[in-house]
Amino acid sequence: MTDASPLRPESLVVRADGFLCPQTGAVVPQIHTSSTYARDDVDYAQIGGRGYSRDDNPSYEVVERVLAQLEEGAAAKLFASGMAAVAAVFQSLSPGDHVVVSREAYFGTPKWLREWGIPWGLDVTFADTTDLTALSRAVRPGATRLVFVETPANPSWCVTDIAGAAEIARRAGARLVVDNTSATPVLTRPLGLGADLVVHSATKYLNGHTDVVAGAVVTATEDAFWERIGRLRFLAGAVLGPFEAWLLLRGMRTLFVRVRQACASALSIAEHFADHPAVAQVCYPGLPAFPGHAVAARQMTGGFGGMLSLRLAGGEAATLKAIKRCRVFIRATSLGGVESLIEHRATIEGDDSDVPADLLRLSVGCEALDDLIADLEFALSL
Repeated sequence: MTDASPLRPESLVVRADGFLCPQTGAVVPQIHTSSTYARDDVDYAQIGGRGYSRDDNPSYEVVERVLAQLEEGAAAKLFASGMAAVAAVFQSLSPGDHVVVSREAYFGTPKWLREWGIPWGLDVTFADTTDLTALSRAVRPGATRLVFVETPANPSWCVTDIAGAAEIARRAGARLVVDNTSATPVLTRPLGLGADLVVHSATKYLNGHTDVVAGAVVTATEDAFWERIGRLRFLAGAVLGPFEAWLLLRGMRTLFVRVRQACASALSIAEHFADHPAVAQVCYPGLPAFPGHAVAARQMTGGFGGMLSLRLAGGEAATLKAIKRCRVFIRATSLGGVESLIEHRATIEGDDSDVPADLLRLSVGCEALDDLIADLEFALSL
């Protein structure tokens, strides 16, 4: 390694892009709480190029710089939540624009589109993006402006071929946006596979400690559409606060360690319960028999994620009984934290949910693997 050698991603994020305070020697970036910035007394120019914290704050600028490098993008922007990030991408389009969206995704995305995006004027087609033939039929060359995919998709963890989707979008004259929340840049870097934008619920793996709500968008190029997203953030004010940005960066510094631990445990759990008599199906891209495994193996490096779902043989009644018996897995919504969570998605999403009633979604954390397996064994021993 020479002085000019770039840091590997693991080192980059741990070092917070090489941060070291020149005044104090502090190795942790400080929190900048100021909401506004002074101008000089010479020509009334901005000092340091900053005007107002709704769009300029060093506390989130360092996070954006690190995340852009992790995703191999040109720039990143933080938002107040994952849904604020998703909404900003769609709202940067124009009424009448056609978009194609993964049929299976985090339920907040289609819910926002149905309740706000479509009434506002977006023309939305929901498609099975894991089937590239179906995706090709869904796009309208010259009319489709954006293709939005989530992979692996919540909560069955089905897999979309990002490179294939990027080619289809490009031929149609559309941008490809990938929700990379569950894979994270540790496992998948969609921009390198042809995507134009990446979105994250940074609440999840990026933060990893269940104490921040945040979102992010990363772009491959700083083009006019990217400028529009930034302008929307400034005008709407959906930006993260400085303390939350500091917490997010603190969590990101252990991203690779946490994700790799979760991947290893999730794979072991998936393999352990693949032939369990109480389990009808294990939904996990790391299992060779799982549909989409070959695509996942091609575009995911170092693991298949810390998320999996179990569909129980006893149906909804057995599923609801099992979840009540868990003692290590916490019955709570969210994912990507150091603690393992379990939830009955159909109950969480409500009466209009398409999630099978026999499905339990697991977010595997950093507890001892034997404890997690024993907890699930006990829960399933009805």
